Amino acid sequence: MGKYQWYLFVVAGFGWLSDNLWPIVTGLILTPVVNEFNVLGPWLKLAQNIGLLVGAASWSIASDVWGRRLAFNITLGMTGMFAIAAGGSMNYVALCSLTAVGSVGVGGNLPVDSAVFLEFVPASHQYLLTMLSVWWAFGQLLGSLVAWPLISDYSCPTNVPPSPCPRSSNEGWRYFLFAMGGLMMFLWVIRFFLFNLYESPKYLMGRGRDEQAVEVVHKVAAYNGKTSNLTLEDLQRAGKLADTTIDDGVRMETSALAAVQRKMGMLSNNHVRSLFATRKMAWSTTILIIIWAFIGLAFPLYNSFVTYFLATRGANFGDGSTYITYRNQVILSVIGVPGALMAGYFVELPYLGRRGTLAIFTVLTGAFILASTTARTSNALLGWNCGYSYTSNVMYGVLYALSPELFPTKDRGTGNAIVATANRIFGIMAPIIALYANLTTSVPIWISGAMFIVTGLIALLLPFEPRGHASL
Repeated sequence: MGKYQWYLFVVAGFGWLSDNLWPIVTGLILTPVVNEFNVLGPWLKLAQNIGLLVGAASWSIASDVWGRRLAFNITLGMTGMFAIAAGGSMNYVALCSLTAVGSVGVGGNLPVDSAVFLEFVPASHQYLLTMLSVWWAFGQLLGSLVAWPLISDYSCPTNVPPSPCPRSSNEGWRYFLFAMGGLMMFLWVIRFFLFNLYESPKYLMGRGRDEQAVEVVHKVAAYNGKTSNLTLEDLQRAGKLADTTIDDGVRMETSALAAVQRKMGMLSNNHVRSLFATRKMAWSTTILIIIWAFIGLAFPLYNSFVTYFLATRGANFGDGSTYITYRNQVILSVIGVPGALMAGYFVELPYLGRRGTLAIFTVLTGAFILASTTARTSNALLGWNCGYSYTSNVMYGVLYALSPELFPTKDRGTGNAIVATANRIFGIMAPIIALYANLTTSVPIWISGAMFIVTGLIALLLPFEPRGHASL
């Protein structure tokens, strides 16, 4: 572990930051957008979630065809470019369309960035993958901090139902999109120009470019002030040369088409069947799919519309100004940061571990959401949501670490693809539900809270506890 890997921890963290920032962004601009265009807000979230699904499904394959480096350097730039364009939207259809396309880049961050990170860090430091969730929490905090002055000072007053709101009085959400899009472009510049990401040796070997793979290993070692004794002959002796024939004497194909076929082969019957090979393994895989799917619905259903909910409830309490709404959002984001940090501590506690921590904090997340519906003052509502912010960040930190540990190594890619797809598909359902629910009532909040509690109880049914054990 050297400075190259630590720098990679930072630039890969940009992907985690983006992954949480942009769902937060659309939630933060929801109220002023609805006020200006007089439309149904959930259509914006639906467009975004469709883009996230497409990105999650396509970028992992693209990284195997064109390389990790190219995909790693495209996603942030794509997100920033379309976010800036979205800020200039003249109507709601344009805003939704540009948001959907930009979200394709957002959806590719985690599958690409996590692959790049894990393929460069030594096994002794793979726990840092869990610590990358700190960037996820910072994404929410950053978005809230920037939105607070921009949207509160340059938006129409919050009214239910909305009063006439011309663009000239409602430029805040556009300034916010310009700022966040500009931030993504700045982070992209750091990735592309200031940090020289070498192509992944694993990818190079898979494409038969073994000499280049050895060269990358030596370059990384030199960057870290070390030397490496790895040679091409060492790879050959280890049986890892890409053009080595496999058991039946068939030579491995290294073309781009073959890379796609191998990637799709991850989802073949053999790999899927391995995840259900025994009764215990099948039970574990099924429970993980359910957990990811339910959280994929519950989290955006609440988090994407909490700003609108806070504003309307605040209005009922007599203090629903835009300034107060976004000030409260910043407070919630600050509370979430220590949650991401503490997740790494809780999972190592005896008698608690990953399974217990996930179950407890998922149930607590739902409990705080349901409790927020009982608030009779604005401060009480804020207090309940602070509890939610903390527990949900612990929950996500554990979930991101637990899932890869429970899948067998040879089938981990398939397992991760399945749970990620389930998460995004159910995420699309959230705005559809919201379209048929009254967002000024507590209905979406009750649905979300109940699903978190049920998911936490389901987590107790996981048959494996990976604490203290090597991954399968």
